[in-house]
Amino acid sequence: MTDGDATKQVRAGRRTVEVKRVDKVLFPGGSGAKEYTKGDLVAYYRSVAPFMLPHLRGRPLMLERHPDGIDGPRFMQKNTPEHYPDWITRVELPKEDGTVCHTVCDDIATLVYLTDQASLTLHRWLSRTGSIDRPDRLVFDLDPAEDDFGQVREAAVLLGELLDTLKLPSALMTTGSRGLHVVVPLKAQDDFDEVRAFARGVADTLADAHPDRLTTAARKKDRGDRLYLDVQRNAYAQTAVVPYTVRAKPGAPVATPLTWDGLDAPDLDARRWTIADAVDQARTDPWAGLMGRGRTLGPARRRLEALRG
Repeated sequence: MTDGDATKQVRAGRRTVEVKRVDKVLFPGGSGAKEYTKGDLVAYYRSVAPFMLPHLRGRPLMLERHPDGIDGPRFMQKNTPEHYPDWITRVELPKEDGTVCHTVCDDIATLVYLTDQASLTLHRWLSRTGSIDRPDRLVFDLDPAEDDFGQVREAAVLLGELLDTLKLPSALMTTGSRGLHVVVPLKAQDDFDEVRAFARGVADTLADAHPDRLTTAARKKDRGDRLYLDVQRNAYAQTAVVPYTVRAKPGAPVATPLTWDGLDAPDLDARRWTIADAVDQARTDPWAGLMGRGRTLGPARRRLEALRG
């Protein structure tokens, strides 16, 4: 048996999942980054599953696969291959020229199986299969012009204050890449067009108040050195990274929820947590039931219109 060819039977809930090539290096070490194998990734996802699955259940996925590790080719997979086990949930949804049969991760066995398939990062819809046209999450993606987390921190404070004024609950998450997501729980009563229009109104209000620091310009060349308030994920069939998913970057950083107070931590940046310590952060329950406090957007929309005059 050559290095990387080992197979392991992994207990995952009520099932046992075969994980192939457990010693395969998916995250090479070097330049201060630690090396991680597929086996390490499976161990992480098994540990974090109790905290991650509530954010996955019932949601169509797009899978970011790296069969040869982060230095190899990347595949973005929407359609569920026919060879996937029949116990994995699927949902067939319309698109412009037909349908897509998305994978849905409802249990730990599915999570382990997808990890065996080198699905490093899971991207989820903002709606669930029971009300697919009505999202129960609204996401603002704070995307800095450079790798400048100070700029991200400042924008998050401004956005949080505006959402408080609109009387909307909100939560923070590192992306594991460069920025932060600010997530607003919804009651799944407004459709995607209504939610995106509202999100754009919030972003425009903020950018108009701070035109030297913030922008909603979709084209990079129009942004200059300003932070981009990205609301494009709030649309049908668009996705956002799942809380506690791993990002395909050196050191295996994790998209990790945190409290608003945690924004002040001096060691915070977009890649603060990795598969080595994200479970410890998850155990602190940073969102503490916040996702169950969904709102309809009607009252907040009226408050925003009053603010904008």
